[in-house]
Amino acid sequence: MTAVAASWLPLSTGERSVAIEVLVHGPLSRTELARRLDLSAGSLTRLTKPLIESGLLIEVPEAGTPAEVRQGRPSQPLDVVAESGSFLGFKITEDMVYGVVTTLRSDIVARHDRPLTSHDPAEVADLLAEMTDELAREHPRLAGIGIGVGGLVHERAVVGESPFLHWRNVPLGELVEERTGLPVVVENDVAALVEAETWFGAGRGLDRFVVLTIGAGIGYGLVLGGRRVPCAEEDRGFGRHWIIDPNGPLTPEGARGSAVSLLAIPSIRYQVRAATGRDHSYEEILALAAAGEPMPARVVDEAGRALGVLVAQIANFAMPQKILLAGEGVGLMDVAARTVEDTVRAHRHPLAAPIDLETKISDFHDWARGAAVLAIQVLVLGVAHV
Repeated sequence: MTAVAASWLPLSTGERSVAIEVLVHGPLSRTELARRLDLSAGSLTRLTKPLIESGLLIEVPEAGTPAEVRQGRPSQPLDVVAESGSFLGFKITEDMVYGVVTTLRSDIVARHDRPLTSHDPAEVADLLAEMTDELAREHPRLAGIGIGVGGLVHERAVVGESPFLHWRNVPLGELVEERTGLPVVVENDVAALVEAETWFGAGRGLDRFVVLTIGAGIGYGLVLGGRRVPCAEEDRGFGRHWIIDPNGPLTPEGARGSAVSLLAIPSIRYQVRAATGRDHSYEEILALAAAGEPMPARVVDEAGRALGVLVAQIANFAMPQKILLAGEGVGLMDVAARTVEDTVRAHRHPLAAPIDLETKISDFHDWARGAAVLAIQVLVLGVAHV
């Protein structure tokens, strides 16, 4: 292994608060930073000194201020040194591994993907180690690895259950760490995506925020008080039991008329195949529905109504400031947006405020970036649960 892990001193609680505030919202003046954290000038100086000495923070010129009039520390905002370390993020799907390298501020600087030809845990770990080696040649200052997996993850190290990989109690973190020599954080992929969007994306600065993902399954993440709400049942397939229409379709995955049976990509493909005898990709089904083909149009319309019901119910009970819709199934909005909007209105109080629904068109590299953000949180900042 050619990677060399960057390192920072362990952070105290106060130092961690300062580092996170600057990382997420910086650059910040000392005055603004002290105000945000309710600190005296002396306390702030005490907390920032080791962060600057370790290379995690840096004093930068104040934007728009001529160099000749910059005097003293009050005019020198603090920012993170984004290039002080690189982080690997991997998103494992049923048949691919998507990899990214990010800066400390989660900007993607490299991508590398490989087909996944085996679900044997040791062989998957071997593949991740090979990808790490290849990426480390161009990015030698690797601080750690984050891995996102669809399934239930224990202690950010063990994949307790993954239906896509057919895993139970796989110590993935240990397997990859043994092969790479780098610290590893493993997390549910939706949780990782929620963390990335909360710190650096659509949810930054929001008190109440929801991420809803549609694709191979249905994912849900809730942020309250600016922090993701962890759940012991995370990704245990709640969408299979979230009943939208008791008389809806019965598919191989999920209860009759559940969110998964109506909205997940495999279920949509199954319904069209069962009705027409022909197998179509998800993109083909959306195109056929847009062209007015009766059966694809009916299935897509039902999916749109299911999504509208989900969005309305989430808004009614969680009252988020924003709902981010993400995942490989968001193309549904291109065809069924009107159905979604009409259904949301039908399931909300007439005087309810409009829902800020943002659709994120992305690929699996965003999910890999989310895993890298988990590595930043845990390995650099020492955040146990965010």
